[in-house]
Amino acid sequence: MATTQLSQESIRQQLPVHLRQYVAEQDYEARYSPRDQAVWRYVLAQLVSRLKDKAHPVYFDGLVRTGITLDSIPSIDEMNNSLSHLGWRAVVVDGFIPPQVFMELQSLKVLAIALDMRAIEHIEYTPAPDIVHEAAGHAPIIADEEYSEYLQKFGEVGMKAIFNNWDLAVYEAVRALSIAKENADLHQLQKSEDKLQCLLGNQGQPSELAMLTRLHWWTVEYGLVGSLEENRIFGAGLLSSLRESQYCLDESIIKRPLSVEAVLTSYDITQPQPQLFVTKSCRHLTQILEEYAGTMCYQVGGSDSIQTAIDAGIVASCEYSSGLQVSGKFNRLLKNALGVGIYLGTDGPTQLSINQLEIAGHGIHYHSGGFGSPIGRVCNLMKALEDASEYDLQMMGIKREGPVTLEFLSGVQVQGKLDSILKENGKLVLFSFSDCTVRGPTGEILFNPSWGNYDMAVGENIVSVFAGSADRNKFDVYPPKPEKITKVDKHSKETLEEFDLYARVRECRNSLSSGELGTNALKALIKTAQEKCPTAWLLHLEIFELSIALESHIDVTTHYLNALCKSHPMYALLISQGRNLQSAA
Repeated sequence: MATTQLSQESIRQQLPVHLRQYVAEQDYEARYSPRDQAVWRYVLAQLVSRLKDKAHPVYFDGLVRTGITLDSIPSIDEMNNSLSHLGWRAVVVDGFIPPQVFMELQSLKVLAIALDMRAIEHIEYTPAPDIVHEAAGHAPIIADEEYSEYLQKFGEVGMKAIFNNWDLAVYEAVRALSIAKENADLHQLQKSEDKLQCLLGNQGQPSELAMLTRLHWWTVEYGLVGSLEENRIFGAGLLSSLRESQYCLDESIIKRPLSVEAVLTSYDITQPQPQLFVTKSCRHLTQILEEYAGTMCYQVGGSDSIQTAIDAGIVASCEYSSGLQVSGKFNRLLKNALGVGIYLGTDGPTQLSINQLEIAGHGIHYHSGGFGSPIGRVCNLMKALEDASEYDLQMMGIKREGPVTLEFLSGVQVQGKLDSILKENGKLVLFSFSDCTVRGPTGEILFNPSWGNYDMAVGENIVSVFAGSADRNKFDVYPPKPEKITKVDKHSKETLEEFDLYARVRECRNSLSSGELGTNALKALIKTAQEKCPTAWLLHLEIFELSIALESHIDVTTHYLNALCKSHPMYALLISQGRNLQSAA
């Protein structure tokens, strides 16, 4: 596949219109401080070392093939140049985005990369999505073709999953909690934790999206691959966390073979997971996904699926067997004695589509007050109405521009002047009437001529019910982009001085290969760092790395790090891990 270099804006413009609002811009130089770069180096060096015998075999090759290096936070443009070889693209987003948006991007083979870099205070683990998690966690495994297929398929299934208001509330609560934690907002943190726990304790029957989210968690985020006895990490949540990549393979963690049971297994994002699922292979992932998808409304259709959409209280789409798609907030379902749906209705803006494309003149402005139509067979026609020929229609006395009465087996009656018939893909899909009256089986009025013209969907049954509208560009039902950003940077004068020192260390490291860095320059850097930033443990660790490379002042930097470990025990393990890695190198 040829490499196509595309700018962030050009990729954004290639996306469907309704998705573009969620795409941010990576202003690389302004976004990432020299300390952010040092945090990236530390985390990636530690992860690569620790994951050597623990990660999916494709992981290390995938880092290279997706344009990720250990030394610098990835540029989204450089990542896209590499991802294009794998048939994928990437965009940057601000923190958590609505699950439906995330899924649709994934279905288009577009990775949503969180824009922010975790704070040094959260170097081992961050509650908010960050570029370490998204870029170094999710992207590399895409190099495995079977996993790539699973990821895209998951997006296609996920964007059709019926969700409800509880799912939306949990998304908002999780986003608020992650922002509060990342910004150390203690007041908002407690409020967000209380709200999330309250929601988690009052879920009721989980929606399709909630169950798919569980499968996503136990595979894409926290998945292991192999056997119960010998397994490797492929989940991004594990691959990108210093803490969790260590404990997840411990014998105390219960390992269970992956099955569709994962959709019934809840999780707590605020706690370490007491169990993990092990998939046999990445192909096995797709098999499990397809097994669950076979039970979902978009594949099952029928009355129960319509009722699920009604209970969810969201905009959904019902597809008739003719191919006509009705999108709106469903609020009515009449059934016969066998419990089979015979008439459905929506309340408020409704869209009519074919093959995910809105039918001209049948958008939400025309059908602003709702839509209703029968489902089922017409009396005295020995085939589905959508399959009727012109001869069949004539034999039944159905003529355009004339009075027509349609009697359905259900008892629903449509009587009016037939103005037009729309036919698509060889099937009749829509009858449009004027001066029309529609009655239910017991004679109740379902449509009155005074309400205007009547458009009747044609179809013997409902074959699919899925979340959202059919033509999302014409009927955008996604929530607006959140106004509150994930990370709020407010740097003091002292912090900016610290950034300058990190930048000097980086410049010194770049000077090593050319031999331009001398011992006097290193000595001056050590002195300044100890005076101005005495507790900046990562800064001093990077200087220690320079001293080893230059074979100068090693004793001085070692002594200072030892003293820092004693005076600030919370840094001791991080410093020790960094020193061990540098000494081994």
